[in-house]
Amino acid sequence: MSLRKPSKDQPKSFEFNQASLDAAKVIVSKYPEGKQQSAVMALLYIAQKQNSNWIPLAAMKYIAKFLEMPYIKVYEVATFYTMYNLAPVGKHFIQVCTTTPCMIRGAYKLVEACKEKISENENELSNDKSCSWMEVECLGACVNAPMMQINDEYFEDLDKEKTLKILDEILSGKKPKPGSYRGRINNEPENNRKTLIEI
Repeated sequence: MSLRKPSKDQPKSFEFNQASLDAAKVIVSKYPEGKQQSAVMALLYIAQKQNSNWIPLAAMKYIAKFLEMPYIKVYEVATFYTMYNLAPVGKHFIQVCTTTPCMIRGAYKLVEACKEKISENENELSNDKSCSWMEVECLGACVNAPMMQINDEYFEDLDKEKTLKILDEILSGKKPKPGSYRGRINNEPENNRKTLIEI
């Protein structure tokens, strides 16, 4: 795992907007009195969504105060879990799974597509500053490998050509359809097979 540290460029302040504040209050209300610190992961996620897909130090301090917990505890959670971005990423944050099942089925062709369309290197913004990409460990959709996640949505059963088309759509301001790009529903077998006898 790579070193995880906050961005050098940090905003001076952060606070939840009204929609985020309302969502945070609902989440915190689900915990018994004195246990509101258990909502820290959900509130970090809310902060990340509000702040263009990354969590600044000011947001961690705000959440610590909101949950009445030590700042260092919030910092520890945010820096431990890789689902939290500690530096700016693109509005469209592409995560390409390169773990073994995806790798065997062509994940590095998806990486090639990202290098061609977004940036040569991981964690760099595209020319228009709208996208960034990175390789990640298993995203849990191995049966539909290779796949990638764009923000909160999964794109499965990909190849380089399909990935290039998805990236073109994003870069032109369109929203590509998530899900399987082979027309499968969930994790049904390919080619309409129904039993192991048909293999």
